[in-house]
Amino acid sequence: MPAIVLLGSQWGDEGKGKATDLLGDRVDYVVRYQGGNNAGHTVVIGDKKFALHLLPSGILTPEVVPVIANGVVIDPAVLLEEIAGLNAQGINTSKLLISANAHLITSYHVTLDKVTERFLGKAQIGTTGRGIGPTYSDKIGRVGIRVQDLFDESILRQKVESALTNKNQVLVKVFNRREIDIDAVVADLLQFAEILHPMVRDTSLVLNKALDEGKVVLLEGGQGTLLDVDHGTYPFVTSSNPTAGGACTGSGIGPTRIDRVVGILKAYTTRVGSGPFPTELFDEDGEKLRTIGGERGVTTGRARRCGWFDVPISRYATRINGLTDTFLTKLDVLTGWDQIPVCVAYDIEGERSDEIPMTQTDFHHAKPIYEMLPGWSEDISGAQSISDLPKNARDYVEFLEEKSGTRISAIGVGQDRNATIAINDLIGS
Repeated sequence: MPAIVLLGSQWGDEGKGKATDLLGDRVDYVVRYQGGNNAGHTVVIGDKKFALHLLPSGILTPEVVPVIANGVVIDPAVLLEEIAGLNAQGINTSKLLISANAHLITSYHVTLDKVTERFLGKAQIGTTGRGIGPTYSDKIGRVGIRVQDLFDESILRQKVESALTNKNQVLVKVFNRREIDIDAVVADLLQFAEILHPMVRDTSLVLNKALDEGKVVLLEGGQGTLLDVDHGTYPFVTSSNPTAGGACTGSGIGPTRIDRVVGILKAYTTRVGSGPFPTELFDEDGEKLRTIGGERGVTTGRARRCGWFDVPISRYATRINGLTDTFLTKLDVLTGWDQIPVCVAYDIEGERSDEIPMTQTDFHHAKPIYEMLPGWSEDISGAQSISDLPKNARDYVEFLEEKSGTRISAIGVGQDRNATIAINDLIGS
């Protein structure tokens, strides 16, 4: 059985948790392959709402083995707090597996993240301040701390000393901060060794063996395509690759084992943090979307910037990721508008562009060109099939499908895990 990738097609917060949870009872493994606790999924089960940050959404399904793979950066204190929170709500987390090669977020990564962002002033990127960027920088700079290092105190100390040699110079001489104590960092990290050790595996080996045995492996991305460090709205991006290519490097599964790539698209557009956003609304429509859609970050609580659906972005995500399917979420939020604008292209200095512009400068200057679609007033939260939707809602879905270039295989029509219209099987044909 091949692997399936599930990822965000916009700037994140599209509802990936709902999509993963929908597939949960038909999936054997759910794998987080990148990001850290700067991302979040909200899953609603009955009257309970679960906010997940590091843990894969599949952890809420008893039969699933949740995996935090090598491409993720882990704050061990946050991870254990999240595990404890779920355990307190009766969720069994004992199946969780963690890659020995995943990198650890330390206290000095968080410190550097916060002081650097403040230092940038108006040029701030919009980081969450949780140390994710500095941890990935250390990973690429080959001075990172991996989960496996917790189990060899001598190696751990050497790596912390190596990492802090330059960082303490920067903290003291550039940011006028106190030097970080090496012994304190080592002691802080060692306290997690015994707790985490039973969970740690060679997860690449585990996952490839599972595929050999015919198991279904779902690779779950955090953030979204437009936040990818290579393919997003750089520099206003995350520090990893949420796109489909990142699923391979972040999990240790080869590309030939992936059969499905499912993109999650919100029926409108949101983003958190700084950066270009052509369809952003600053009027009562934007506030209405924010209020009805509950648009606040799962991890940060920050209000999301809201705007109308952006076709060039969705078409870009289809191309970059090689999407086979789309899961359209939050269609119900659009109920009540007489007309719904959809951005089909951009006006850039008087020239029409049907695609995302090549340069950062042009994207900042891009103005949306809208087509107006008729809205609907009927409550669609109880719809079980596409035929249950009012005609204008069906027309809206068909318009997005045609313009985005990939088939819409499922539609979210409400918060609850059952409020979903299934059109095509995301695992089968």
